[in-house]
Amino acid sequence: MKRSGVVYLVGAGPGDPGLITVKGAAALRAADVVVYDHLVSPRLLDSCRPGTDVIYVGKEHGRHTKTQDEINDLLVRRAKLGKTVVRLKGGDPVLFGRAGEEALALSSARVAYEIVPGVTSALAVPAYAGIPVTHRELSSSVAIVTGHEDADKDTSTVRWSQLAGADTLVCLMGVLGLPSIARRLIEHGRKASTPCAVIRWGTTAAQQTVVGTLATIAERCRAAGVRPPAVVVIGDVVRLRKRLNWFERRPLFGWRIVVTRPAERADVLARLLEAAGASVEVLPAVVLEPVHANGVFHETLGMLDRIDWVFFTSPESIRQLRRQLAAERKDLRILLGRHIGAIGPKTAESIHEMGIHVDFTPATFTQDGMLHGLARRQLAGKRAVIFGSAQGRDALEQGLRARGMDVRRVPLYRPAAPPELATRLRRVLSERVDLVTVTSSSCVEHLVDALKTCGMSRSLPRLRFASIGPVTTAAVRQRGGVVAVEASSSTVEGLVEAIVDAAQRNAIAPSGRAPLVRRGRSQVRERGG
Repeated sequence: MKRSGVVYLVGAGPGDPGLITVKGAAALRAADVVVYDHLVSPRLLDSCRPGTDVIYVGKEHGRHTKTQDEINDLLVRRAKLGKTVVRLKGGDPVLFGRAGEEALALSSARVAYEIVPGVTSALAVPAYAGIPVTHRELSSSVAIVTGHEDADKDTSTVRWSQLAGADTLVCLMGVLGLPSIARRLIEHGRKASTPCAVIRWGTTAAQQTVVGTLATIAERCRAAGVRPPAVVVIGDVVRLRKRLNWFERRPLFGWRIVVTRPAERADVLARLLEAAGASVEVLPAVVLEPVHANGVFHETLGMLDRIDWVFFTSPESIRQLRRQLAAERKDLRILLGRHIGAIGPKTAESIHEMGIHVDFTPATFTQDGMLHGLARRQLAGKRAVIFGSAQGRDALEQGLRARGMDVRRVPLYRPAAPPELATRLRRVLSERVDLVTVTSSSCVEHLVDALKTCGMSRSLPRLRFASIGPVTTAAVRQRGGVVAVEASSSTVEGLVEAIVDAAQRNAIAPSGRAPLVRRGRSQVRERGG
């Protein structure tokens, strides 16, 4: 029996990807089809399952990719194919989001649906600008209105005479009609000196806030070049911004930073950068492919009881070992009695999580650092196994052999370039990029190759890289790139700390330059398989 589909009308929040609700994020991860709007953060789409159809139906001023009727029909058709569909809308779907119309269309077509409310831009965007819409001493009433309708229309459905009396007025989609909105409110008794703020791209690193009064705000926005999307806040609460402007004071506010780690490992670095105020674009430059068990692997398992040391050169190496042992109907108990070495704290943490004690972690988190840390240990005549990448450096292997050890290196995975890297890189570079983080030599190699594929090799010297350590830094420089920041501690936390420190010392600053490639017109994007 063919299963019935369901449509979730989900609020994505106002821009910051962390502001989607737990229920909304769960629906997104379970979706077969995602139909999303212009104001949805691209970071949210990274959580979709492989093979999810991701369809853009955004509407911008003067340019709609689909009519509302076409969107309604799309939702109905996909649901009737038995699909789980998420209609992902900016802010809250039922506050000027037309979710009511879509729900009526689904109801008429007898399609099951659920509304998942979201964090509305009417409240969140002012909060990110340091403006609480209520305050015990300043405002006890809030009115929310759409400014999309021309305030000067003779038959306006907006009751400006009543709205003028609200302590705080929040106007969505009101930038283009701001002069007439201000004039209409003044005509209905609001003082021309009433404080106003206009916040563009609120809750994102591109947030721009212009402050004035009803008499001056339109001209100030025109001078600042403010365009939609923006939220207008009118009322005395705007005065609190001088003391409460927390978001725009974060150290990486205004930065656009590209994270190139593998998709399954990018989230920690992305979240740390976002917590510091940056806008993050996740562009995986590496996929980690397993090296399937072979003769070397099986031979090593047979001799582990005679091995003295087992070294892991990445968190992925212990994870891959566990998977491959499971395929052989074995587990990590085969490591009992061996001395365990980890290249750094993240690798050690991954090993500890598997119930294995780590005997050695170097002070410097590189293969050279491991050799230096082992300098005083008696290693001559002992046997060691190194589990790691097929394309990893051999400095540890050679150094241990020079110390008189019998060393066997067993690759468990290999880094490869994602097939869509060149296409995604060109899209990422269509907007300003302030910094590109790289956490391995493989990331660097694949990015440079992708630039060549795009015919954009000349863009390399214009990119600024933030490197996790000296080995990665050398890889960037060998290929003609510029390293603006290098972490002193080779961890993602150390990398973010180095970026923040350099920004606070004004050693680096957002570039402010134009995109590296010109963007074409927005198009409907449909991704499958």
